[in-house]
Amino acid sequence: MSDEVSQADLDQVATQLGREPRGVLAIAYRTPDGRPAVVKTAPKLPDGTPFPTLYYLTDPRLTAEASRQESAGVMREMSQRLTEDTELAAAYRAAHESYLAERNAIESLGTDFTGGGMPDRVKCLHVLMAHSLAKGPGVNPLGDESVALAARQGLRGSAIPSDWPEIVDEEQA
Repeated sequence: MSDEVSQADLDQVATQLGREPRGVLAIAYRTPDGRPAVVKTAPKLPDGTPFPTLYYLTDPRLTAEASRQESAGVMREMSQRLTEDTELAAAYRAAHESYLAERNAIESLGTDFTGGGMPDRVKCLHVLMAHSLAKGPGVNPLGDESVALAARQGLRGSAIPSDWPEIVDEEQA
């Protein structure tokens, strides 16, 4: 993760978002082709507004893919699996707790809301994908899956690292 955010980075993120970015602390993930793709955002925006989304997806290729997955019902399927798979639910809760601890270390918002539906459901793949890309594989299991699904859609090596782990479909296992 970058420690400093250059004006060029902020300008590129503004172009990606179609608006000026707010509260950017760092570029948390750059794509293999060098573009900023996830920003780490302050828990409170410059005007004091609480902003619990620590990691925010900015790359249009990734945001479009997260939206496509949401439209295809991936969130519903993931949420269902959380109710059936105790190991998955525990790993997802650990991702939530890690996210919350990291955000609170910057500034506590006095809430345990982290975003994306964590820890009990899946509500936003944009947040989960951003979290996984920022932290790397192995922290957020459902974010990792969403990134792996995006890799299958032709984003491996351009927007997603070439070495991002594949997911094994149950029927292939």
